[in-house]
This record gives sequence, structure tokens and C-alpha cells, in this order.
Amino acid sequence: MSKRYPVRQGKTYGSLRESLATAFKAPLGLLKSRNGSDRRADNSHFLALHDVNFDVEPGEVLGLIGSNGAGKSTLLKILSRITRPTAGHIELYGRVRSLLEVGTGFHPELTGRENVFLNGAILGMRRNETARRFDEIVAFAEVEKFIDTPVKHYSSGMYVRLAFAVAAHMKPEILLVDEVLAVGDQRFWQKSTDKMRELNARGMTIVLVTHNMWLIQTVCTRGILLEHGQIVAEGRPQLVIDAYRRAAESSRQESVITSTPAKGEATVMSLQLLPLGEWASEREATPESGVRLSFVAHIPAHPRVKFFIRITSPDGIPFFTVYSELQTVPSSRRLACQAEIPRLMVIGGDYFVWAGVCSDRSQEDIVAQAHVPLFVSDLDASQAETGLFYNRANWEIDCTGSQSGA
Repeated sequence: MSKRYPVRQGKTYGSLRESLATAFKAPLGLLKSRNGSDRRADNSHFLALHDVNFDVEPGEVLGLIGSNGAGKSTLLKILSRITRPTAGHIELYGRVRSLLEVGTGFHPELTGRENVFLNGAILGMRRNETARRFDEIVAFAEVEKFIDTPVKHYSSGMYVRLAFAVAAHMKPEILLVDEVLAVGDQRFWQKSTDKMRELNARGMTIVLVTHNMWLIQTVCTRGILLEHGQIVAEGRPQLVIDAYRRAAESSRQESVITSTPAKGEATVMSLQLLPLGEWASEREATPESGVRLSFVAHIPAHPRVKFFIRITSPDGIPFFTVYSELQTVPSSRRLACQAEIPRLMVIGGDYFVWAGVCSDRSQEDIVAQAHVPLFVSDLDASQAETGLFYNRANWEIDCTGSQSGA
């Protein structure tokens, strides 16, 4: 399907005299060229979606990612039947509930209580069904004190809490969620995320638009990357995330950094990442690969420090950190370090490798740090279904069914 919007380029509001003059010059409201065609150029329309085609299986959690203006929200509005596609069509099987914008689906003049029952009726539920779930909805939304207040007086956070609670507890077959959850606080965001996992475990199909890559990576079963209204990548969440990040980066950082310390400031002067063991290629490690790090730090003000190495996502989410023993800083104020990690044990994807120095309080007092990029390719695509880390086990299985005595 495709969706096209008209673009009113250079349109201004003039005087009544100017409007009348324009109307007399072009009575039909169109300026035609000699051959009768519209003189407006092709850029008079904006193609928000272009030949988008995909299926969502029952029970899937599909994550839609892409830069601003890629067409994600337009796609959800079409799936929600708020707007129609210009070309093509959609097929939906099951009751659909949408969370697209703050206040969507609520009547501002009605109270929270009245809106809960209104939304239940919109979803085709009987009043007694909604009544049975009412207390659970209000408790989840944490709006007990304001449930009989018109929702026009709610804060954006209260709006979202109640809207999500209604959507989650009315049990539609399909839930469409835009970036609206970002309005809530961190605690409710986590609560909502856990609820989505629970609903999906019960068979609900969820389509999720978010810029939170951690949510895509940990909640979604499949991802789609949109660019300029077209699907450019589709598949496992981590691979789609990697495609998104590579597209967003104009140039990839090198695996070596150098810097000159400012006077009186601690600095990682150089950091080099080298392969250890077998790599898929010169720039691509595997979960079984190791890395060797070599770095030099200038430490003017701390008598004793620790070295550390940390693997994180590009979003800064840490996967693991290892620390050295406490070291005495020499009179030269320079310390050189080499460290090896024999096995990365992370699934395929983009990562940052951080190296630095800290005080004896470790993470609470980082003195200086720097990072280089690391790409890990999939050793075995099936391993990605097991979580964020990769590992192996030695198995001994008795196929005869006999058990040895203890």
C-alpha cells in the first residue's frame, strides 16, 4: 500500500481583494498549462508510504523503527483505520486497539470512568464485561482519586496510564502502540513493558513504534526498518537495529583513537582494539571471538586507580564490565594497559567497547574513558532466540531413558 499527502507549497493568506482577483483569473481554482495538465510539479505531493507490503502473524510482536518522517506513525494510523491508504489495502483479523497520541480515543468532557465504559463499547464489549474489569483498569492506571474527574483536566502522564490500562485490559486481539508510552515515567514505562510481554504470552498480536532500541531488542519478535516510506530491512530485531544504526551513521568510527590530554585533566590518550582468536573478517567478530585492548591513560590527580573494560550497546546499555586490581599511578602520571577478553559471548549486532580508569569506587567515580565500535556477526542465527548473550554447553543425554542411581 501507499499513502500520499498534498503539500501546499508557498501558500499564504492574502487580502480579500487578492483572493477575488485570483478567483476571477482562475475561476476553476486550477492553473492549467497549454496542454491541459496541472502545472504543479510532482513535489506538490509527499509520498509518506510507498509500496509497503508485509504480514504480521498472530501472536507476533512487530517493532517498527526508522528516523523521524520515515512513515511509522502514518502506517499505524492506516492500520488503526484513522486514515485510508492512497493505494492498496490492509486486511485486519480481530479487534484492534490503538495507542497513538495522548488523548486518542478519549472524550475530554467525559470523566475517566465514563471514558472506560465508552472505550469498552467501542471495542464491542458489553457493559457488564467492562464493569468486571473496571477496578483492575483503574488500579493499573493509578488514577483512583481522579477517576470521576473529566479527563480534560488530566496530565499527559495520567492520560497515557489510563489509555494503556484500558487497551491492555479490554483484551483486543491486536494492539497498536506508538511512541506514546515515552510520556510516562520510568516506573510506569517498565510496568507497561512487562504488561505487553504478558499480553503477548497470552497470544495478543502487538505492533510497536518506538525509538527505544532496547524495547525492540527485548520485547519484539520481528522488526521492520522504514526509510522514506519504504521497507529497507525486515527480520530479527537485532539485525534490523543494526541496519538502522549503520544507515544513521555517515561514517564508521575507526578501531583506534588518539587524543592529547588537556592540562590537569585525566584522559585516555590512545585506545586500540585488536582481534583475538578467530574473527569472521578483519572488522567482524563472532560470539566466540576474543578481543585485545591496548590503551594509555594520563592521570594527573589520582594516586591509585583501576582499569576497566565495558561492552555496551550504542545506546549505552551495559552488557558486562570487568575491572583490574587497584594500581598505583607512577610519577610520570601515565599508565599503559593491555587486556584480553577471550570470548565476547554476545549475540550478533553493533556494540561499543569502552576502556578507561576509575577510582576504588569503580563505576561511581570514572576518571577517564573512551570507546571504539565493535560489530559481531551471527555465528548461528538460532542462538539469537535465546536472549542477549551467547554461550555453549556440553551435553550428555541418555536416549535410552535409563537413569543411574544416586
